[in-house]
Amino acid sequence: MPKLLYQGHGSYRLTADDGRIVYVDPSSGKGYDLPADLILVTHQHSDHNKISLCAQKDGCAILTNKDALAGGTHNSFDIEGILIQAVEAKSFLHSPKKCVGYIICIDGVKIYASGDTSRTKQMDTFAKMRLDYAIFPGTGLLSMGPKEAAECAKMIGAKHNIIIHLKPGALFDQKKAEKWEAPNKLIIEPGQEIVL
Repeated sequence: MPKLLYQGHGSYRLTADDGRIVYVDPSSGKGYDLPADLILVTHQHSDHNKISLCAQKDGCAILTNKDALAGGTHNSFDIEGILIQAVEAKSFLHSPKKCVGYIICIDGVKIYASGDTSRTKQMDTFAKMRLDYAIFPGTGLLSMGPKEAAECAKMIGAKHNIIIHLKPGALFDQKKAEKWEAPNKLIIEPGQEIVL
């Protein structure tokens, strides 16, 4: 089974069964020493796009919001069997023309990596995907807050829901995470790795 290491704020690392490494929105915390096979960036805010933090293998694939939205559509990618589908993301200061989320399928596990977003129309279609994990922001400043994230979690219906990106300038906010009223929630602290 693949693993997820939560690094803090909006950053996490996925490890496939065969050892391949995927970083999502690198910026915060520790754990960038394993050389990346793939790096995903949802948008170009500085707390999501520090690609240089990541050790990288020769031929590392880097997909940013610009690649994801090339041609004016939400593109899909097959990176040696790791399937990536860009999806809509938008909020008060996040233009849908410059931001994306991703549906990542790794070793058969489907993960919604929301990036910074509020509720989108496309989320109405996610329940039929039968997602295993949905990862939501919760600051309530430039993206959805905990209440909206809980509502989105109920609508999407993933098997497990994770809230991150809770407090600007901090890796995590435990109290805020504990109060989150989403179904099937998992609380993951920075530096903690779970088997998906």
